[in-house]
Amino acid sequence: MAAGTAALLATRLAPGGTGTSLPLAFSTLGCPNWELSKILDFAQKNGFSGVELRGLLGTLDLPSRPEFAADRIARTRKEIADHGIQIACVSSSTELHIADPAKRARGIADGKRFIDLAEALGAPNVRVFGNKFENGGRDEVITRVAAGMHEMAEHAGPRGVTVIIESHGDFVDSPTLKEVLTRADSEHVGLLWDAHHTFVDGHEQPSRTVAELGKWIRHTHLKDSVQDGKERKYVLPGRGDVPMKAQVDALRRIDYRGYYCFEWEKVWHPDLLEPEVAFPQFVTVMAGYLNPKQVSRY
Repeated sequence: MAAGTAALLATRLAPGGTGTSLPLAFSTLGCPNWELSKILDFAQKNGFSGVELRGLLGTLDLPSRPEFAADRIARTRKEIADHGIQIACVSSSTELHIADPAKRARGIADGKRFIDLAEALGAPNVRVFGNKFENGGRDEVITRVAAGMHEMAEHAGPRGVTVIIESHGDFVDSPTLKEVLTRADSEHVGLLWDAHHTFVDGHEQPSRTVAELGKWIRHTHLKDSVQDGKERKYVLPGRGDVPMKAQVDALRRIDYRGYYCFEWEKVWHPDLLEPEVAFPQFVTVMAGYLNPKQVSRY
């Protein structure tokens, strides 16, 4: 389906025919060569209402970008608003499993820079990683990750931002993530549910993951893949064996209010199809899942 047709379908499915888009977003991992203006234009014209910032024009260090400098941030925020787009999440690279005190402090300090950027952009979430079970036993690592989330949440809460841990790396099963989030002990922490990882790597069905972790889910990554030898190969949404519809259905059953974000990892996998092809395909597939009766509350 052509990009314009996909966008029209998404608009028709929006409540009341107002022209607003479905709660769909894409990560900038999928369009590493696009300037911010092109990102916003494409989102607006193709049925998206949100964007997750994860790198821009070759750098993952978003706070260092000129678009977000103190003397330009107000203009950038206005440009985003003028397109009718929300920044759904500002994604940092902070890894909270790290044990070395100096490296850990630098990582948390860097994460706080992203929280400050999220506040300036009116974005509700900042992503962090638990990532790896190393330099200590399971309980010790979970304690470190939870403590790091709590510290960052203390910085985020007054700024209207939630710190969300992604289901990623060694942190892809519900018991582990539930323990981290419970120990973090803050209303300003939550989960970025990468539904692909909990299914493929965590070996959990979507209904189980959402039943266990649903109250913490603030943002969602969706993508599809197939088995390719010993590895998984990313494919266009709806072309693989990841149960994307079941993932969406599980979220809707708990009245999920966040974005359904397409993470097309072209930064890490440059051989993937171009975003001009992949992004509209996501809209088409998601519009098929989110029929008018289901989306009436948005």
